[in-house]
Amino acid sequence: MQERLDKFLSTQLNLSRKQARALIWAGKAQVNGELERHIDFKTDPQQDEILVQGNPVTYRQHLYLMMNKPEGVISASSDPKAKTVIDLLPEELRRKGLFPAGRLDKDTEGLLIITDDGQFAHSFIAPKKDVFKIYEALLDSPITAGDISALEAGITIDGGELCKPARLENHPQRGENWVLISISEGKYHQVKRMAEAIGKSVLKLKRISIGKLSLDPELKVGEVRELTPEEKHHVV
Repeated sequence: MQERLDKFLSTQLNLSRKQARALIWAGKAQVNGELERHIDFKTDPQQDEILVQGNPVTYRQHLYLMMNKPEGVISASSDPKAKTVIDLLPEELRRKGLFPAGRLDKDTEGLLIITDDGQFAHSFIAPKKDVFKIYEALLDSPITAGDISALEAGITIDGGELCKPARLENHPQRGENWVLISISEGKYHQVKRMAEAIGKSVLKLKRISIGKLSLDPELKVGEVRELTPEEKHHVV
């Protein structure tokens, strides 16, 4: 795969094309041990060794990140009035085209995948894919057998929307009134609206898994890291 050196550095180092060209003109880029000052030099990022200021630039066609999203941050690529999950990314993990795959409400925390691979995101956020997402939820009162049956049958929420069958169970590890809710859709405020449909209110909500991918327990709130190849496979 041949690609212009300035374009490659721009995409991989989160630089503008102008900034990438300035690095090359300043003699700070090397290709296979040779200084390269031509911005339109054609390189094969998968084969060539490319250094900038002596540091290797690793080619990644796409980026796949796991974030433990905090409350108070919106799931969007950009927003002029609010902090987004993209704003939380460290400089070394920033690049053009990144977006949150699916969304978590502003006051919801937990597992969020950020990527620039649209096909990958579609494989687990599209409703027809039936990929289950599991949430820990603190409710204002205990659930009943009738609540469980209602969600399993497919409950109708406000506005007359029918939800696909979901799973509801007690979460004894977290204490009284904590439950696990599993859904395969992503309707607006769905978990909260489902809870309201059974006469409950959600006091706290955290997503802990998508498909077979679980939130890394070592990942602190607000932190992010790259998915391993195995983890990426587990999402779908």
